[in-house]
Amino acid sequence: MTVGLGRRRLLAAAAGVACLAAAPALAVPRMPQRRALALSHRHTGERLALVYWADGRYVPGALRRIDWLLRDYRTGEVHPIDPRLLDLLAALGARLGVGAPIEIVSGYRSPATNAILARESEAVATNSLHMSGRAIDIRVPGRSTWAVRQAALALRGGGVGYYPRSEFVHIDVGSVRHW
Repeated sequence: MTVGLGRRRLLAAAAGVACLAAAPALAVPRMPQRRALALSHRHTGERLALVYWADGRYVPGALRRIDWLLRDYRTGEVHPIDPRLLDLLAALGARLGVGAPIEIVSGYRSPATNAILARESEAVATNSLHMSGRAIDIRVPGRSTWAVRQAALALRGGGVGYYPRSEFVHIDVGSVRHW
C-alpha cells in the first residue's frame, strides 16, 4: 500500500513539473533603467507622475506617494502596493504607448470596503487581491477596454478581468488567468 501512495505522489509531482515546464514564460518586456508612471484617480481627481524605480532600486518616497494615491478612497486607509503591480502597470503602459495618465478606478480596498462591495456584486471576490495591494482596476485614455485587455493578456503577468459594461480592466499579480 505504501508503494501505491509513493507512486501517486511521484506521479502528482511529475504532473506538476510538466505543467510548470509547459507554462509560457512571462511576456513582460525588459524594463528600462528608470521606470515611471503617470496616474489619475477617477474618484478623487488626484494625479501623479513620477519615477518609482531608479539606480537599480525602487524609490521609497515614490512608492509612498503611489500608496497614498491608490488608497481606499472610501475609508482613507493606505496600504503598500506591491511593486510588481507597478512594474506590470508600467509594462502595460509601454505596450499600449500611453501618453496620458492611466485612470485608476480602484486600487487598494480595505477588507471592510471589499466586504460591502462583495455583498453588492457577485463580480467582487470576497478574497480580492485589491485587499493586499496586488490588484488594480484601470482605464487607459485613448485605448478601448478591449485593447487594454488584449495587451494585459499578452503580458502574462497575472490576472486580467474584462468589464466592458463598466469600461475598465482589472489587472493583478496573482496567478495568470482571465475572466
